[in-house]
Amino acid sequence: MEHEMRAEYPEGVSVEDPDAEIKLWHMVRLEGSTAMCGRQLDAAAPVQSADAWGTPAADPFCHTCGALYLREVP
Repeated sequence: MEHEMRAEYPEGVSVEDPDAEIKLWHMVRLEGSTAMCGRQLDAAAPVQSADAWGTPAADPFCHTCGALYLREVP
């Protein structure tokens, strides 16, 4: 199964605001908008490759998504 990371923004912040700071990165199944932790994310939120997981580009990252991702990836 393929994955990617999708951004979560603080409540009330639009994903279209170019100055908005990302609250957390979450892992989703490819092209999905529901994080592995169960949080529903905005489908328009930025994504990045799962290859960035564990690097500074993925900070801050959802701890629950990380644990579930490790169990799913060989």
